[in-house]
Formats: sequence, structure tokens, C-alpha cells
Amino acid sequence: MRILVAEDDAVLAEGVMQTLRQSGYAVDGVRNGAEADSALAANQFDLLILDLGLPKRSGLDVLKRLRASESRLPVLILTALHGVSDRVRGLDAGADDYLAKPFDLAELEARVRALTRRGMAGCPTLLQHGALTYEQIGRSACLNGRALELSARELSLLEVFLQRAGRLVSKDQLVSHLCEWGEEVSPNAIEVYVHRLRKKLEPGGVRIATVRGLGYSLEKPAGRESAEHKPVAPISRGS
Repeated sequence: MRILVAEDDAVLAEGVMQTLRQSGYAVDGVRNGAEADSALAANQFDLLILDLGLPKRSGLDVLKRLRASESRLPVLILTALHGVSDRVRGLDAGADDYLAKPFDLAELEARVRALTRRGMAGCPTLLQHGALTYEQIGRSACLNGRALELSARELSLLEVFLQRAGRLVSKDQLVSHLCEWGEEVSPNAIEVYVHRLRKKLEPGGVRIATVRGLGYSLEKPAGRESAEHKPVAPISRGS
């Protein structure tokens, strides 16, 4: 899952981005409205976290242009403006949620999860692939009923493979999903990440096949439906 953070306060932006990265999201950042417009036009994101007080082009203008393009990308507004009229303007322009500064990072994460759920309305939140289950909202995986310890990169890889179970995934697609701007990930690095994930999945009979020269494929489990054909009802959490 890839998030764009449009925030001109360098300290706040870094804190938000680091928090989200630790939760396993791929996060890109821009510092003004013009950069936000360019990023949204050139890349596909799952969520936009948008400061209203951006330089060069306001966050409100960015939001209006986004909605004018008929994009349904979930948008969480961050702003130091606390007035009711400011909140109303942002929501009327097409924002999905609103968080006033200063805010707690734990609340930000909770709102990100809520917006992600909303964006996936009608889609299964829990995927099953043989002995493997993966909760897309909480970003947690279990194999044979036991929690899998996966790094952020491994979680992102698993997400890609499950969403394309039984289909070829090229290295370029993996790089696009895993990497943030300014990063360079070599084909060798992708091979290392896939190797680590493969070792953790194989004890449960879940196999990632290498299609030499083309990429990888998460093989459909024998005698069972694949993840793309077998959604599981969402798990209710006590907390």
C-alpha cells in the first residue's frame, strides 16, 4: 500500500512518514502543492495525506483538482486551521477525513486504517491462500494459524503476490510497489527479499515460483481456491 504525504513542515512530515513506514506502508513525500499535483498525476497511490497550507499551490486547490479529475483516492487533511468553516471547506471540497494540528501519531494511524477500510468497501479485507491468511487492513499474516514475523518489505511483497495470486508479477512491478522516491532497488535486492519471504512461507506449503527472466508467481494451492477467489469474512478485533 502506497501513501503520499503532502506537508511542508519538514519535521512533521518526517515523523508522519517514519511512523507509517514502520507500519509497513510505502510512503512518498512532497513539500508543496505543485509537487503534489505532479506526483498524483504520475503515480498511483492508495491514500493522500494533505496539508491545507501548502506553498505554491494550496492543499485545497490540490484537493479540488484531484476531485475534478474524478479520482476517488481517499484524502486525509492535516491543517493548523481549527475553525469549523475551515473543516467544512475541506470536507466540501472532497476530503474524506480531517485532522487538526497538533495531533497524536497513534490517532493518525487509526484514521489511516479507517480510510483504508473505507477505500476497500466491498472488497475482502482478509485473504486466504492455502494455509496462509493475510489481513489487508491490519497488515498481518498467519501461516497454519500462527502469526508470521515479516519485515515491512516482506509484508509489501506478500500483499502484491496475494492480490495477483496465480499470475505473473514482474520485478518492475515489485520495484514500483516497494520503492519510494529517491530509492534504488536492484534486481538482486528484489531476489533477496523474495528469497526471505519464500523461506518463511514454504513450511506451510505456500510456494513462490520463479519464472526465469520474467518475474515471480504465487502458485495456487493444490486442491484449494486461491486468494483472489476465496475472501474470508473480516475478523472482529477486541481492541
